[in-house]
Amino acid sequence: MKFIDKYSKEVDAYYYFPKFGPSVLELNGKEVVIQGFLLEIDPGEDIFILSANPFAACFFCGGAGPESIIELKVPKDHPRFVMDEIMTFKGKLKLNATDIYQCNYILENATVYQ
Repeated sequence: MKFIDKYSKEVDAYYYFPKFGPSVLELNGKEVVIQGFLLEIDPGEDIFILSANPFAACFFCGGAGPESIIELKVPKDHPRFVMDEIMTFKGKLKLNATDIYQCNYILENATVYQ
């Protein structure tokens, strides 16, 4: 993934907006399976991230970039998750290049994959 520095009128600041490559664009809207470290961002609000790295080295701690995480949209009846547990999820990939309040990669209808 490459990033383009663009101005956002909404927040009056410059942000890096993603430019997805052709192989990633092909997956947009398709069902995918992905594995990583589960990060609990706000469990009470069901906000979870799957990261290529554990919490101590994740994007939020400066060890990687936004391309290394995917936002999980889990159902309300999801199982209990444990921080930094390696997990595999299945769901529909949504690419986000415009909404600065969500991750660039989003896994919709994310369910634990065995």
